[in-house]
Amino acid sequence: MSIKNTPFTDKHIALGAKMAPFAGYNMPISYTGINDEHQAVRRNAGVFDVSHMGEFILKGPKALDLIQFVTSNDASKLKKGMAQYSCLPNDMGGIVDDLLVYCIEENSVYMLVVNASNIEKDWNWIQSHNRDKVEMHNISDKTGLLAIQGPNATKILQSLTEMDILNLKYYTFVKGRFAGVENVLVSATGYTGAGGVEIYFDDQEGAADKIWNAIFEVGGPLGLKPIGLGARDTLRMEMGFCLYGNDIDDTTSPLEAGLGWITKLNKEAFMAHDFLESQKQRGVARKLVGIEMIDKGIPRNGYVICDVNGHPIGHVTSGTQSPSLGKAIGMGYVKSEFASIDTPLLIQVRDKQLQARVAKIPFQ
Repeated sequence: MSIKNTPFTDKHIALGAKMAPFAGYNMPISYTGINDEHQAVRRNAGVFDVSHMGEFILKGPKALDLIQFVTSNDASKLKKGMAQYSCLPNDMGGIVDDLLVYCIEENSVYMLVVNASNIEKDWNWIQSHNRDKVEMHNISDKTGLLAIQGPNATKILQSLTEMDILNLKYYTFVKGRFAGVENVLVSATGYTGAGGVEIYFDDQEGAADKIWNAIFEVGGPLGLKPIGLGARDTLRMEMGFCLYGNDIDDTTSPLEAGLGWITKLNKEAFMAHDFLESQKQRGVARKLVGIEMIDKGIPRNGYVICDVNGHPIGHVTSGTQSPSLGKAIGMGYVKSEFASIDTPLLIQVRDKQLQARVAKIPFQ
């Protein structure tokens, strides 16, 4: 399968980014180093190319009904200009994908933003439940997406538009002219926990170049930096945000993953509603927890988690050395009786068992 480029691939290469294949795309992993880029986002602002993500438009009088059936959250609460984090449960209560739902026009036009590696899978899944023949458009290949994240992101960008992005409330968006490009959607979302916006645009007539160049023209002198996927991972991990394929997948339920808050069991019937309701009533057998290392070592995906007697009780799903906190952190599933904060754990690292503890998320 040939590897795809984003509208910004040439820019990353010209800037000397370390490139690698990710979800079928040639993506920048880092420019100046993960720690340096991570701190730039936490303290100031950084630009991520996330054009590999998937975007679907659902249109028509039955669009909301379809979204309500295939997603766990309650999209009927969305007014025009609002977005929502949600997931697509499968028949058995696992997670097909996590996604964002944008209300473009109430009760008639919505945009779903899905993970790059799941574009085809999600499209087929939603389409297989599209009994009312809702109009669906996969606009992934022609949509550019930049995430400008960090405490100073909106201050840096405000001069590029007449839209009020300084005062955008979390999980709301506006559409308008940005950096001379029409119909740009600016959304107060992102997966770093550092604040900022995500910018969606139709990649036509040099729009990508215009937007990228304008952002760095105003942002460069203010310390704005391009950021790779390496720092995107460490930033989301410090917040305890789930990464699809690591912390959540087709075998994990949103209730096990701590995503009960996006699982609205009181809305009308949706996919796996009865399974999830029954799971909530009886209690989950395992839970996703934060892990903080006490001994020196990093908890890596797949490492076995043991109780203090060395008995296996779960496995690590994500782990890293936290640039902001200066300690090794991770996430993983453990049997529910071991999920309380400060419960001592042992992480099996090759032939050693290293001491760790269950930590509060976001990590501190």
